[in-house]
Parts: sequence; C-alpha cells; structure tokens
Amino acid sequence: MKAFGKNLLYAVLIFLFISAAFSLFRSPAEQITEVTLSQLATQINDDKVAEVTVEGSDLSVVLKEGSVKEKAKKESEASLTESLKNYGVDAEKLRAVSIKVQEPSGAAFWAQMILPFLLPFVLIGVLIWFMFRQAQRGSMQAFSFIKTKAKMAGPGEKVTFADVAGLKEAKEELKEVVDFLRNPKKFLDIGAKIPRGVLLMGPPGTGKTLLARAVSGEAGVPFFHISGSEFVEMFVGVGAARVRDTFQTAKKSAPAILFIDELDAIGRHRGAGLGGGHDEREQTLNQILVEMDGFDRDTNVIVMAATNRPDILDPALLRPGRFDRRVVLDEPDINDREHVLKIHAKGKPLAPDVNLRRVAERTPGFSGADLANAMNEAAILAARKDKTVIFQDDLLESIEKVMLGPERKSHILSPKEKEITAYHEAGHALVTHMLPGTDPVHKVSIISRGRAGGYTLKLPSEDRHLHTRTQFVSDLSVILGGYTAEQIVFKELTTGASNDLQKATELARRLVTQFGMSEKLGPMTFGHKEEMIFLGKEIHESRNYSEATAFEIDKEVQRLIANAHVVAQKVIKANRAKLETIAKRLMEKETIEKEEFEVLMKGA
Repeated sequence: MKAFGKNLLYAVLIFLFISAAFSLFRSPAEQITEVTLSQLATQINDDKVAEVTVEGSDLSVVLKEGSVKEKAKKESEASLTESLKNYGVDAEKLRAVSIKVQEPSGAAFWAQMILPFLLPFVLIGVLIWFMFRQAQRGSMQAFSFIKTKAKMAGPGEKVTFADVAGLKEAKEELKEVVDFLRNPKKFLDIGAKIPRGVLLMGPPGTGKTLLARAVSGEAGVPFFHISGSEFVEMFVGVGAARVRDTFQTAKKSAPAILFIDELDAIGRHRGAGLGGGHDEREQTLNQILVEMDGFDRDTNVIVMAATNRPDILDPALLRPGRFDRRVVLDEPDINDREHVLKIHAKGKPLAPDVNLRRVAERTPGFSGADLANAMNEAAILAARKDKTVIFQDDLLESIEKVMLGPERKSHILSPKEKEITAYHEAGHALVTHMLPGTDPVHKVSIISRGRAGGYTLKLPSEDRHLHTRTQFVSDLSVILGGYTAEQIVFKELTTGASNDLQKATELARRLVTQFGMSEKLGPMTFGHKEEMIFLGKEIHESRNYSEATAFEIDKEVQRLIANAHVVAQKVIKANRAKLETIAKRLMEKETIEKEEFEVLMKGA
C-alpha cells in the first residue's frame, strides 16, 4: 500500500510536469494584442503596418512604430486580400505592406489535435508500469528474504592480538587456530584435523567479539560476522535457509572465519521451550548442527561463536566435531586492568598525576567494556569542566559514576535525613574497619548517586577468586551496619535500609543453599534450577528437598542474620565515639576519602 501511494505520487508529478510544459508550449512568452479586421484595415490605410504573416486563418501583424506585434483572424473561406478589400483597404496602401504566407506546422497541428486526448492514456500507462515494476521487485524480495545477513569485515576493521589486553591463555589457545588457517598443510600432513568450531565463553564485556576480530586480523583471512538473532524471522523456514546461505557464502571464500555472536539466541537446549519440535528456532539450530558436522566435511571454514550463557546451549552443539575448542574469558586481574586502561588511554591527554595502577586497584570486577566506559566518562567529565587534560580525580569520579550512577545534586536532603544518612553510612564504614576478613574502606559519602542516598566504597586490596565463610559472615554484619547504627542512635528505623536487608537475606540464603556453609545443615546444596523458557524468562525452580528441610533452611537464614546483627551491635556500641566522629565529619564535608578515614580511626 505504501509503495502504491509512492508510485501514484510519481505519476501525479509527471502529469503536472507535462501539463506545465504543454501550457508553456501553447502560450507565447510575450503578451500580444489582438485586433479585429476592421482595426487592421484602418491601420493599413493609416500606413502603420509594416508586415503581415498569414498562417491559416491566423494573422501576425508587425507595426512600423517600435515593431509592435499584434494578432488578428480572417475568414477561413476568403483570402486576406479579399477580406481587406471588403473592409475598404486602399490597394496602394496594401501593396506597401509585406505579406508573408506560412503553411501550418504538421507537428504543431497534430500536437494540438491529438495530445489532449492522448495524455490521459499516457498517464494511465505510466501508472500501470510503476505498479508492475513494484510487483516484480516484491517477487524478487521474496527470494532475497532468505539470503544471509552476514557481513564481511573490511580492511579498516582490522584488529590484532596486540590490541587485546590481557587474556593471555585465551590468545595462546587461539594462536593455534591462526596457525591452522595460515599453514594447514603442516597439520594435515601429520594427520591432525582442523577444528570445526571455537566457542568463546565469558561474562559480558570481557572481549569475546574483539578477540574473534583479532583472530581474523592475525590470520589474514576473510571474516564474516553475524548475530544469532539475525537468522530467525517470523516466517517458517527462513532461519534454516539463511544458515545454508551463510555457510555457502563462507565456503566460497575459504579458508575463512564465520563468527556468530550471541549464539544462545538460537542455540538453546532443544525441547526446553513451550513450543513443539517444529519451533522455528529449533529448525535453525538443526541446520547449524548439520552444516558444522554433517555429510559435507571437506571445508576450511572455522566457526567461532560467543556466548555468556554456555549452560543453556544444546549438548549436540558442544560435542567434539562441532565446537571442538571452548575458550573461557575471565574478568581481567589487576595487571590486565592496568594494561586495558593504557590501551583505552591512547589519544586521551593525561595529567602527570594520573596513576593508572591506582585506578586498576580501584576497579576489581570491572570487565574490559567497563574500563573503556570509565576512561570515556573521565574524558567527558574533564571536557565538561573545561579542562585540557584528564586528572586523577576525573578518573576516580568516573569509576563511581560507572558503579553507582551520576551524582544527584538536585536530591537535597533535609537536615534530619542528612543526619540519618550520615550515621547509616558511618555504621557501614565502622563495622567494615573493625571486623576481620573485610575489604578496606576507600570512600564514604552521603552524596546521592543513582538510587542510593549515600554509599560506602570498600574494595579488596588484591584480586580474590575464593571467599571464606568468615568473610561472608563479616560481610553480613557490614551490610547490617547501617541498619544497626540507625537503631542504636535514633531508636527508630527508616526505609533507607531496605536494600541492605534484601542483600543480607540473599547472601545468607546463598550461604545455606549454594555454598554449604551452614553448620546445622552441613555440606549440601538445596534447590535446582530447570530451564523452562517462556518469553525469555526462567520461570521454574525445582525444590529437591522436603517442607521440613525448607523450614530448617529458613531458620538457618534467620540465625545467620540475627548473629550478624548482634555482631554489628557490639562493634557499634563498643566504638560509639568513632561512629560519632565519622558521622559528624560526613555532615560537614559529605565525603571522606581513604586516607582521611584511616586518620579518623587512629585518632578517635
């Protein structure tokens, strides 16, 4: 319908253009006065006429004075001379006038006669031609609908392993793939088979896509990339057809790399959905399985895929012969974070006081994408303050912005709310400082960021991969530190601790049900998630324990939280003077950095 309206608009514009041209053709450029034969006869007798041109029954008159032009008409049955004589024109005067006779143009005659009748038919024909052209284009689109959407990386997108910071083990694993593509004969001569697929697994932002592009840049082979969601459409069979066309396109450029991003969009476990076996996504997955390791095995196309949810992929997709290699990408450690920051600092003017090592220490748990975002936010903050270089303060502020959100300077607290928030955050900071196994406090602030009214920033001094029960129990007391401080100081509770209570409950339940750290229930896990997808959600978790066990789990969770609350109360009551010192300094300055906080703890 939209195309028809567009074609109709084109036809109307063409009609208006032809009409305008026709009207210009018919109407002269200059205005000519029309006179009667009697007036023309009088002008000839007065010796005012220089020339008369006869074209059929039309007369074109040119006067002597100023070469003024006029027009007139005569009887079609009589000649001009006879007509003028009938009007009493003097013969001598008539002989002094130059009379020219022109035959009417055949083209003009036929244009004047036929064009008004022919023009509507021409317009209808043009409109029908547009309609047939659009219909033909639509039929061609029906065939192109199943064509692959894979795009080939251009020379400007070349990335090498040098552009990827950290990920040493992953790059070592992928160097073998590069060697396969560069020199396959060395491996084939010894009987080794080229791997069919490489699966990159890791949390979001760890560099899976970037690493795949680096493999392409190192190998110097064509690199086709496509997202898993681009295979599936609302029409049945399109996904499988696009898979076939994608692999055929890659095979024409072999040796090549085909990269499928977000493989879990089409690679989910079959039979896990609410649909039947003819689900379009499952048919697409079936076609991928056949293309990767079916009857046709003579190909030099290596399939690389990325996912952050390998646990939900179909087992047939992960078996040897399809995805032979599984490369795990972890979040960067402190050395890798420093390297990543140096890469993203290229092209950004840094002040002499910038210490990227300290920034790396303050960003545990950050992925490569988070670090790139932090560097970009620092540059934006510096530009907003009209600075020409990026200072250390800009970097540290950008970290907090990435973690907690921007400062909400318009969120002004009343004096009472400010006091409550100060004691709340002081409670967190004090318990953190006094308990063993906790991370050091880097900053305490009562300036709102994101949805938090205030925050206590505590960061580990080194990268940690294992957590002990003592650390978790201390963390429970730290989480309840703000709640306990409000309860002791004001003898009243507020809604500000609601998020803390939620985190404490979740952590205590994980200690019991997932980590086996309950002294009463022992080294067991409880509950088992089953994948049941409906509109992309996990809506089912099976309980592999009885109601009596559920009651014991709830009691154990309550006991852990109650014990943590008691510990927090003891710490705050025993160090009430330090709590007051921290809270008063927060109400004065709103922010306490690590160095100042340690001085306060030693002096109080």
